[in-house]
Amino acid sequence: MTPTDPGAPPPEQQEPPQPPHAKGGRGHDWRLAMRTEFSDWRTWWARAVVVALAVASGLVIVAFTALAEHAFRIFQDVRSIGWWFPLLWTPLLAAGIVWLTRRFVPGAAGSGIPQVMAALDSGAGSRGLFVSLRLSLAKIALTTGGLLAGLSLGREGPSVQIAAGVMLQARRLVPDLRRMNVHGLLVAGGAAGIAAAFNTPLAGVVFAIEELARSPEQRNSGLIITAIVLAGMIAVSVYGNATYFGIIRVASLDFNLLLPGLVLTLLAGVAGGLFSRLLITSLRGLGNDPMSRLRRSRPVLFAAVCGLLVAVIGVVTGGATFGSGYESTRAMVEGSEVMQPVYVLFKFVATWLSTWSGVPAGIFAPSLAIGAALGNDVALLVFHTQVPALIALGMVGFLAAATQAPLTAFIIVMEMVNGHAMVLSLMSCALVASFVSRLISPPLYPTLARLQLERIPKAAG
Repeated sequence: MTPTDPGAPPPEQQEPPQPPHAKGGRGHDWRLAMRTEFSDWRTWWARAVVVALAVASGLVIVAFTALAEHAFRIFQDVRSIGWWFPLLWTPLLAAGIVWLTRRFVPGAAGSGIPQVMAALDSGAGSRGLFVSLRLSLAKIALTTGGLLAGLSLGREGPSVQIAAGVMLQARRLVPDLRRMNVHGLLVAGGAAGIAAAFNTPLAGVVFAIEELARSPEQRNSGLIITAIVLAGMIAVSVYGNATYFGIIRVASLDFNLLLPGLVLTLLAGVAGGLFSRLLITSLRGLGNDPMSRLRRSRPVLFAAVCGLLVAVIGVVTGGATFGSGYESTRAMVEGSEVMQPVYVLFKFVATWLSTWSGVPAGIFAPSLAIGAALGNDVALLVFHTQVPALIALGMVGFLAAATQAPLTAFIIVMEMVNGHAMVLSLMSCALVASFVSRLISPPLYPTLARLQLERIPKAAG
């Protein structure tokens, strides 16, 4: 078929002509292929830089993880001073973090994922507002400070912005910028952050495809996927194959799971959609209620008020809602503790307030904690039937609904499940919960990314 044939595809859909060494059969010339591949040292230098920075990104996220966990242990230690101590400590630190963020690094506020998405949509002149090495260092310090304060936040979203800032330094190390796709660097860095944060390289690849990549060229780039996997392998080499929240051991599944699983999926979809909508509405700051007005006029005081409310919730729950929710989630996953039914509501509110305060904070880990508790509550209603399976479904359902990234949520939780018996159940739960959430709320991260882009004219002015 020739291009002039009536049935021929339009020119833009036709495959570009390939060099002789790319064709199979007798036309393949291995000598020409070798010369083409190795003749230009700058191409290999660019590849080496990307690989080296991928390793550096993994190491930075591992160090950030250790620092954040140590900060929360310090908070747990200082709580022993007295039950009242968080009522002073948490609002004071929250106010200080927000003052530092607004005064010196406004681009470090929020999760970090919207900033990377905004950087993908912005020009070279404004990209530094959202992703840079300076912002990465600030994000590490400020997010660690949030955990030191005991706020209900995660480090996974911030890891995306941190690793993207590290990967973006390749522009300074490659002499010919035409050989370095900035879009690809941001995708690789952001996804590497997820891979290293959750100790799951596959989740990083899926996150790149689902949330960050915008065209087939980026989605199929072998170098990008290599960078993501390398960053994840750094975390695996440090922490081993153990998952961050432990292993969910599901002995067997039967039809007794069908009804509670369906109910849980719908609950998780509604709760996650409401959570996403609440975050978007709050962070837009357009409300006329007293808290919204205080946030607009006195943001540092507003952060202190949010910190005080988080501290009160933490004191009421005996400290269960402080931090990312790692300890509570791991206890439920391992079956060593059954959380009270009100934990879901308290953790939900504490995470919302922590994010609304303006402190750099992610929601991945708290969302998994909320979902695990939701699954635990449904298991209580059905007299402890299929508890591990329901906890897994709750985690994947709420995370998929809150982020509207069902594949990423599915991969993250699937890595925790012992065996493959729940693969189809988890995938179905993630897809249905995400669909329900879309009926309630617009996508969380793209919406927040558009809010980030509104900073460009203000900065220019």
